[in-house]
Order: sequence, then C-alpha cells, then structure tokens
Amino acid sequence: MGSMDFPQIWPLLKDSSRQWLMEHNGEPLPDDLIADILRVTGGEQNAQWWAGDAGEGETQLSDEAVDWIETVANDEG
Repeated sequence: MGSMDFPQIWPLLKDSSRQWLMEHNGEPLPDDLIADILRVTGGEQNAQWWAGDAGEGETQLSDEAVDWIETVANDEG
C-alpha cells in the first residue's frame, strides 16, 4: 500500500476515533486511537500527518493533520 494522506485515512477510522479526534483535536493520542490509525494504514506513520512522540511517551498528529481535523469538525458542527 502506498502512502496515505490523512483525508484518506479519516473515513476508514472507527466512528469513535473520528469523534475523539474532533473533540480532543491537538491532544496526545490515546493508545486505542493510535492502534486504529495504524490498523487503517497497515502500520505506516507518514511524516505529513504523524508527529510521533511529543515527549513523555505521548504521540501526536502533525500540525497539518490537526488543522485538517479542525476544518472537518467545523464543517460538521
């Protein structure tokens, strides 16, 4: 599978994952959400949307992905 952009990943995530991302956008990701993203991507962590460890074992999305999610949340709200 080729590299996936976050807009391609979004519809494949569980509803609960998308809801959490909209409600907690920009926060460190919980383990179950990380697992859901990696399930969709086949384990890929694309640097365009995956910021990786933010310190203290916390994983975050990139600013680009956070901005994209904010736009989606505003459109759905």
